Amino acid sequence: MEENKEIKKKLEELEKELQKPEIFNNPEKLKNISREYNELKNYLARLNQLSEINHKIFKTEKMLNQGEEPEMQEMIKEEIKKLKEKKQIIEKGLEPEKETDPLMKKNAILEIRAGTGGDEASIFAADLFRMYSRFAEKMNWKIKIISSHPTSLNGFKEIIFELRGKNAYQLLKKESGVHRVQRIPETEKSGRIHTSAASVVVLPEAKKIDVEINNKDLKIDHFRASGHGGQNVQKNETAVRITHLPTNIVASCQDERNQLQNKERALTILRSRLLAKREEEKTKNLKEKRQSHIGSGDRSEKIRTYNFPQDRVTDHRIPKSWHGLEQIMDGHIEDIINFLQAEEKD
Repeated sequence: MEENKEIKKKLEELEKELQKPEIFNNPEKLKNISREYNELKNYLARLNQLSEINHKIFKTEKMLNQGEEPEMQEMIKEEIKKLKEKKQIIEKGLEPEKETDPLMKKNAILEIRAGTGGDEASIFAADLFRMYSRFAEKMNWKIKIISSHPTSLNGFKEIIFELRGKNAYQLLKKESGVHRVQRIPETEKSGRIHTSAASVVVLPEAKKIDVEINNKDLKIDHFRASGHGGQNVQKNETAVRITHLPTNIVASCQDERNQLQNKERALTILRSRLLAKREEEKTKNLKEKRQSHIGSGDRSEKIRTYNFPQDRVTDHRIPKSWHGLEQIMDGHIEDIINFLQAEEKD
């Protein structure tokens, strides 16, 4: 079997990598290679189990045509039924590794916007950006800011950034929605707890091959980049705003140094939004027929609350809570992500 050969070859390569002395001086790399090695080893074991059970089914089914007594025929049929049930279990275990949905292999584009709560909401948006950035660092993903609108209090009205790395979109796609924070803002003198919000949208990064855009369908505007408080920070109109006329979807970028770079970045955002819209439309009927208890992950849905006074994060879709808020905000969100992934498979 060709797939088995490829996996065995990759396992041999990883074994050689793990035996290198320098790997032990890099704990993060050692952890990642060990994880990949164990995942592939388990996957190969399940493939071998599947091959064995298919062979057993084939041999047992042949016995049905060998003129056995009726009583023996019933026993053979019962055995075939049990073997096929075992086969289904093995195949279900292989499903995550198959990754039949090509979107799951995409890099991710995250859009974080301050919602209700004024300055505190923009500060919370910056906190979320830091949380995802720290998580990305742990996953050895590359981070690139595409567009941002900072505030004078080190917050963000909006920040759009790209995360490039293995399983980025697959792991973060359930983060889309409204995130609430309950805490005493630094600007609050009376010690009163405020509730603020920020929205997170996670998009699969779309390449030119994924989404074809006709230039005739685009309206492109140029304007001056702005800084804190909306003041212009450049004399030349380097910022770019692109409107896709058929859908009225708008994407803009002002963080690059020239119009061409900003245009390419804006097109990247636009393609990803168009791809996400296309996938939402394709799965709309399916979602209506089969609503998961995890929730849709829709960007308008309140999905999570970060309660600082009680040191607790609650995901409202499951529902489940975690303590240790300081660590979570420092990027330790793998437990939350893994739990959501496991619930989705059930």
